Amino acid sequence: MAGAQTDMKQFLLSIKRQPPGRLIVVGFALVIFLGTGLLLLPISVRDDATVSFIDALFTSTSAVCVTGLIAIDVADHFTVFGQVVVAVLIQVGGLGVTSIGVGLILAAGKKVGMRSRVLVKEALNVEGAKGMVRLVKSVLLLTLGFELVGAALSFIVFSQDFPLPKALGVSVFHSIAAFNNSGFDILGGLRNLIPYQSDVLLNLTTCGLIIFGGIGFLVILDVWSKKFRFKKFTFHTKVVVTTTGVLLLLGTLLLKATEDITWLGAFFHSVSARTAGFSTYAIGDFTDAGLFVLTLLMFIGASPGSTGGGIKTTTFFVLMQEVRSLFTKRHIGAFRRSIPMEALAKAFLITMLSLLLVCACTFFLCILEPEYTFLQLLFEEVSAFGTVGLSTGITPALGWVAKLVLIITMFAGRVGTFTLLSIWIERPAPTARYTEESLTIG
Repeated sequence: MAGAQTDMKQFLLSIKRQPPGRLIVVGFALVIFLGTGLLLLPISVRDDATVSFIDALFTSTSAVCVTGLIAIDVADHFTVFGQVVVAVLIQVGGLGVTSIGVGLILAAGKKVGMRSRVLVKEALNVEGAKGMVRLVKSVLLLTLGFELVGAALSFIVFSQDFPLPKALGVSVFHSIAAFNNSGFDILGGLRNLIPYQSDVLLNLTTCGLIIFGGIGFLVILDVWSKKFRFKKFTFHTKVVVTTTGVLLLLGTLLLKATEDITWLGAFFHSVSARTAGFSTYAIGDFTDAGLFVLTLLMFIGASPGSTGGGIKTTTFFVLMQEVRSLFTKRHIGAFRRSIPMEALAKAFLITMLSLLLVCACTFFLCILEPEYTFLQLLFEEVSAFGTVGLSTGITPALGWVAKLVLIITMFAGRVGTFTLLSIWIERPAPTARYTEESLTIG
C-alpha cells in the first residue's frame, strides 16, 4: 500500500515537472479521446445511425480543435445528448483546457497555484503570469456574455422555423460554435447555413460572434478598457485590429469579384474563412480563384489568444512589415514602434513549419485520395490546419487513413506547430559561437 502511494506521488511529481506546453498538448489529447468515447456511447448515437470509431474520433477532434470539418452530420447521427457532448467539446476547445480547469478551481472556492497560472499564460499566449486569475474570470464572463447575446439574436431567426425547444437548442449550439470559431451546425442534411444565406440578422450575428471570438480575449479587454480609442490601444491590439480589418475588406472584395454571390455572402465568407467554417453558399461550387482566396485567408487565420487557428494575424503582419522594410530600407516596425528581431524570427519559423506541415499532409492526401483534384485536397488540408471547417464537400467520402491525416493536422493547427516542436526540445542554448561568413542568397 505504501509502495503504491509512493509510486503515485512520484507520478504526480513527474507530471508537475513537465513543460507547460507539453501538459497543454496532453490535456487537449485527453479531452479528444474522452469526447470520442462519449460519442460512441449508445445514448449519443441515433437509433437509425451508425458511428464508427474513426468518425467519432474525427468529430471529437474537430470539436475540441474548434474546426468544424465533419465526417458525419451531427444532427443526423447524434442524439440530443451527443449534440450536447459536441457543444461542450467545442466550448472546452475554444476556451482551452487550462482556462476551464482554473475556472472550476475558482468555482470550488480554492486557491489557484502558480503552476496553473503558468499553464494559463502559455495557453492564452500572454507575456507575464501576473493577473492570470483576473484574466481567466474576464475570459469566462466575456464568453458567457457574447454567447448569450448571440443565442438570443439567433433565436429570433430559428424560432420562425423550429418549435420552441428545438429553436432554443439550435440557437445555443450555433452561438457556442460561432463564438468559438467552429463551423458545426445541427440543422441536418449537411446544409450548414445555406438555407439562411439571405437572412441579414443571422448572417451579421454569426459574423459578429466569429470576429470577436477570433481577435483574442486580450484585444477585446483592451478595446473595452480604452473605450474604443485607437490611439490608446496597445501595440498588439493595433496590429490585430488593423490586420483583421484589412483582411476582411480584401477578402470581401476578392470573393465578390470571383464568385456570383451577394455582397453579404462575400463578407460572410471572408469572415468565416478566418477559422470559423460556416458557409451560406456551397463551397464546392466556387471557382478555383475563389477557393484560392479562401485558402489564403484560412492559412492566415485568427489572432493570438483567440479561439481560432492559422499562423495568426500578427505573424502575417510581421512578415508583411519585413517585406515593406526591405523595399523602403527602414527598420521593421509600425505605429511608431519597432518590432524585435526575435518576433520576426519566430514569425518566419511558424510560417515555415506550417507550410511544411500543410505541404507534407497534402502530399499524403494526394496519394491516398487520387480521385480528387489537388485544389480540393489542398483546400481540405488548409481548412484542417487553420481549424476552419470549410470544405468542398469531400470530407465524408474520404478514407479512414486520409481522415487520420486531417485529424493530425487539426490537432497541430489547434495547439500550434511551434508548440508541438518546442515541447520535445529541452536542449540548453549553446554557449559556443562560430565565426560568421557571408553566403550568397537568391
